[in-house]
Amino acid sequence: MTEKRKIIHVDMDAFYASIEMRDNPKIRNRAVVIAKNPRHTGGTGVVATANYVARRMGIHSAMSAQKAMQLCPDAVFVTPNFKKYRAVSAQIHQIFHEYTDIIEPVAFDEAYLDVTQNKKNIGNPLLIAKMIQQEIFMKTNLTSSTGISYNKFLAKMASDYNKPAGTTLIKEEDVFSFLTPLPIEKFRGVGVKTAKKMHSLKIDVGKDLLKKTELELIADFGKMGALFYQHVRGVDNRVVEWERKQKSLGNERTFGQALKNITEIEDMFNYLARLLVAQLHKKQLHGKTIVIKVRNSNFETVTKRRTLDNFYQNDQEVFVFHALQLFEEIQNEIDVRLLGMTMTNLTSLQYENIELPLWKE
Repeated sequence: MTEKRKIIHVDMDAFYASIEMRDNPKIRNRAVVIAKNPRHTGGTGVVATANYVARRMGIHSAMSAQKAMQLCPDAVFVTPNFKKYRAVSAQIHQIFHEYTDIIEPVAFDEAYLDVTQNKKNIGNPLLIAKMIQQEIFMKTNLTSSTGISYNKFLAKMASDYNKPAGTTLIKEEDVFSFLTPLPIEKFRGVGVKTAKKMHSLKIDVGKDLLKKTELELIADFGKMGALFYQHVRGVDNRVVEWERKQKSLGNERTFGQALKNITEIEDMFNYLARLLVAQLHKKQLHGKTIVIKVRNSNFETVTKRRTLDNFYQNDQEVFVFHALQLFEEIQNEIDVRLLGMTMTNLTSLQYENIELPLWKE
């Protein structure tokens, strides 16, 4: 790793849930679900995240709160407090900046750090990762997992490998021994649908993927096939983008069971809008075009957008209002397996359209 880049991926462990357990020790050993309590909402609401106790019971993000309660009737439901989570995230990013300014945030709870040249002049990235984890725990009482390698794909795979509170280093000579035995579901970009197709093609682990030619993978998976071909060989030429101009911001969620009524749709749009507002505030951006993405049980995908002359106000209710209007234009029968919300045509909040009263006296 001396001649290549040194990339660390830091991923906080069950971030939102861990903050709530830290602030309320009484629930530390309980199944904690970050969502509005379905007992009080009539069963509506969507899970933002859950702690590891809850995850072992099958609860995961984007699941309906009602389903989470069915899986774990004794679960503690905590309404998300994104203002608090954003403040803790800022505290963690201050720690990152003690080591490097080449930081690419992915979300409140994860980021890539390029420490090839770093402020502490430490040559060993494993030592830096350990120091960051220790400092995060000392200052926030929260644990994190880190992955270290010479590119972003491997660093992310490494941080996922040994959670929670794990540290994994993948050197160039270890790439094939690490990737070839991995279940195909563990590869980045392989979702439920893709994994099912992989298995139908007898691609069950990384070793099977390695046997496929690039042309075969492109024929079966399109552009993603080329990425799969590179990734299983440990190739990823993306840099840590710390000064990039953001073209769009958004989020989407896939559901194991299709959403079937407008209340569930509105709850999910509220969840997505909340995430989007937080991202826009963090990046100090606003946009002119809102886009929703809808996929049904037949895997038919439709996108719909609305562009304003002026910028959208970064407000959850505003985003949900426009998203629901666009949704009504798309679906007659409600059958939603994936829902997404994105803001594009982004510009710094410092820039606003000013309407000049040219024709007024």
